[in-house]
Amino acid sequence: MFDSTAQATTAQPGAATGRVFDFSPWTHLQPLTRPAAGSAQAAGGPGILERAVALALLAGVSPLLALIALALKLESPGGSVFYRQERVGLDRRQHTQANGARSRVAKKERRQTPGGGQRFLIWKFRTMIPNAEAVTGPVWAEENDPRVTRVGRALRTLRFDELPQLLNVVHGTMRLIGPRPERPQFVERLARAMPEYSRRHAVPPGITGLAQVQRNYDASLDDVRTKLKYDLYYVDNRCWMLNVKIVMKTFDVVFRGRGAH
Repeated sequence: MFDSTAQATTAQPGAATGRVFDFSPWTHLQPLTRPAAGSAQAAGGPGILERAVALALLAGVSPLLALIALALKLESPGGSVFYRQERVGLDRRQHTQANGARSRVAKKERRQTPGGGQRFLIWKFRTMIPNAEAVTGPVWAEENDPRVTRVGRALRTLRFDELPQLLNVVHGTMRLIGPRPERPQFVERLARAMPEYSRRHAVPPGITGLAQVQRNYDASLDDVRTKLKYDLYYVDNRCWMLNVKIVMKTFDVVFRGRGAH
């Protein structure tokens, strides 16, 4: 289904077509159906190796992080460098193990958002003006959003605003690859509109994911429905080879600056 040597589908008839790294169109994905009992793979937070990789990446990009922090301070001396926001992650109340059995977890981990999983704080570089939602409340970012600063727009184009989430991986609330975590206010709304939406939380959220490398930022319910197909495909079919392809496509998205708002 995912062909790393597929030809570009947008080429004009008779034009030369190169072989590029790409995924098949979302219309070719399997229907939104719940997998048979016992077919889901065991899910959990990042292991020691993944946390070590995140620490190594943090050390490697630390000069870049310092430059970004300086640029943000120069542009908005009174604003913060980092931005913490509540998101919804893995549903820790129970896990489906490889043999189909359900395992219970401690009561302190059972707090969840309706239609979602456990809440946590995500780390990002601030890309908007201070108190951007003081008037509007929680809303999706729009194309050419006036709330986004000049430095913030550059960070969003390169996806560098997500780099602080390596701290979330080290802490264990996120993994490097998985469905992107959404805000609680949106999760409740989306779960009511799409009952299958809550199944995204069967695996931990990630810094990058299948839906993110294939689609742009969410701007409407139709965008979410489209990306949900990718998220559920990943939940049901995740493996190391698919993760490798997502990492390769992530670099492609970053270098091309595609889909930033």
